[in-house]
Amino acid sequence: MTTAAPAVEAGGLTKTYAGGVKALDGMGVTVAAGTVFGLLGPNGAGKSTTVKILTTLARPDAGTARVAGHDALRHPDRVRRAIGVVAQKSGADPVATGRENLLLQGRLHGMRGTALTARADELLARFDLAAAAKRQVRTYSGGMQRRLDVALGLMHRPQVLFLDEPTTGLDPEARTAMWQEISRLAGDEGLTILLTTHYLEEADRLAERIAIVDRGRVVTEGSPDELKGELRGDAVHVELRDAPDEVDARLLATALGEFAAVREVAVDGRRIAARADDGPAAVPHVLAVLEQQGATVASVTVARPSLDDVYLRYAGRRFADAEEAAGAKSAGGAA
Repeated sequence: MTTAAPAVEAGGLTKTYAGGVKALDGMGVTVAAGTVFGLLGPNGAGKSTTVKILTTLARPDAGTARVAGHDALRHPDRVRRAIGVVAQKSGADPVATGRENLLLQGRLHGMRGTALTARADELLARFDLAAAAKRQVRTYSGGMQRRLDVALGLMHRPQVLFLDEPTTGLDPEARTAMWQEISRLAGDEGLTILLTTHYLEEADRLAERIAIVDRGRVVTEGSPDELKGELRGDAVHVELRDAPDEVDARLLATALGEFAAVREVAVDGRRIAARADDGPAAVPHVLAVLEQQGATVASVTVARPSLDDVYLRYAGRRFADAEEAAGAKSAGGAA
């Protein structure tokens, strides 16, 4: 029995931009054909740089990359014919109509005649854009523009579709509709999809396998259920009224860690995270320890393991904190 070659295979990718900003630090990813694979990480983690390399829009400083069986560094033209790309920013011509955009995209890929027009009409209907086909794209809503972007990426029937943050900026209703369409693409057509996202729920819902990316490298990989299943028991999150100083934080972590039913204690500012086999039963003991240490509790929550908990375990910080740090870095001009 033969095993199909991966649709995407990259290893040891490094990339440093001007000013010494290291975007990738040994990035590697393998995507099985016919699956939805998610690159999950905060803004600035290296997801988009990885996609740029895999789609031949950038070259790494080191590493290898193969897409649809072709070496992306040696034969970029072959890769371009085999892939569809939906970038973060729309590539549609805003003054052309939706149909005109699709026809142009098809012509660029060598499509002509009835095959071209039939494919354009098929995609307009599929993405609920037929009624707006003759309108200029600049009159489209955000959700309509994003659906057109995906249709453009599919026009030439690619083997691999890259979706780079496909739902950023969409309202909840449009985001849900896009999730449904992505699920249909994978299920109905067996298309290989590499999805980058910084939405935990999006990765959990859509991807069969996830690579969690932090600081330009993969810190862990697996199916959403596998990754969450590694975290036994419940997550216990405590919010304190005041942040302890560095010494007090260490004392709190030590005191909580001595309680047998609680493990993996992390104190970050006013927030304490821990794991427990039985979260509700552990809460009274946690509160008692904190009271003995003089800490005032603002709130306590108990939850089943989430991808945020997985990220905390492997990246050493919460996802929201990583996003906040990336935003501050970008605002300071360092990103």
